[in-house]
Amino acid sequence: MKNATLLTEFVLTGLSYQPEWQMPLFLVFLAIYLITIGGNLGLIILIRNDPHLHIPMYFFLGTLAFVDASLSSTVTPKMLVNFLDNNKMISFSECMIQFFSFAVSVTTECFLLAAMAYDRYVAICKPLLYPLIMTNRLCIQLLVLSLVGGVLHALIHESFLFQLSFCNSHIIHHFYCDVIPLIKISCTDPAINYLMLFIFSGSIQVFSIVTILGSYTFVLLTILKKKSEKGASKSFSTCGAHLLSVSLYYGPLLFMYVHPTSSQADSQDMIFSLFYTVLIPVLNPFIYSLRNKQVIDSLRKLLKRNV
Repeated sequence: MKNATLLTEFVLTGLSYQPEWQMPLFLVFLAIYLITIGGNLGLIILIRNDPHLHIPMYFFLGTLAFVDASLSSTVTPKMLVNFLDNNKMISFSECMIQFFSFAVSVTTECFLLAAMAYDRYVAICKPLLYPLIMTNRLCIQLLVLSLVGGVLHALIHESFLFQLSFCNSHIIHHFYCDVIPLIKISCTDPAINYLMLFIFSGSIQVFSIVTILGSYTFVLLTILKKKSEKGASKSFSTCGAHLLSVSLYYGPLLFMYVHPTSSQADSQDMIFSLFYTVLIPVLNPFIYSLRNKQVIDSLRKLLKRNV
């Protein structure tokens, strides 16, 4: 490994250079992190404890909540420590571990969102065949494929990161270790890294977005044919929540990784990164719960039993 003897530590600059902002930002992101973990773990417990929610849609939703909690826990704790720590150091090995965990979580979520869209397509467009198609076996297979895809994608980029040399600068202008900020400070030609980003990240995002848009196009056409206003309203509510989450998630990802060689500033990179590492994990439990009658009813029952 070329860079092991050159640099063993990096400095994460974080969101702000101004000392007076460190404590307010620490308190804000601590609150967001606690809400994120509480909301996602609460949703998992709710789904697990209510037999009425033991169906494929909530199986994927519970898994998504776990991935969101993992993604937030990969990034936010180190960011919180750095708000209070003046040197803001991170070791090379810790940096690689953080990036690997981050890449696995982000990629797995991409595949999960596509699986959730396919589930809604089958449920709404082929309701009579739904129990035959969306079996427990298929759900587990889709989950395993999503996780394996996440691990393989992370390994590809990590293996190419190990080929880089970091001899000019050890300052990462970001609040966590990500592939693009690391490429920017390397003193090795990063052309192959950018190519791998474009090929693999681009392919994964195009595949999942096409799957989602295709599924919801058929869903929309089916809903418009329905004569039942109540059924159409329920379908719109469920799918609308999913599409909102997808839009917030994929917008920043496309900007960051499909066009990684664009000249956006580091501060702009960090703003986009905040969307899918901090904001999406805290919003998802509320996006999927507040517009879902079954989840709200289950929550009410749980509260009544414990009050």
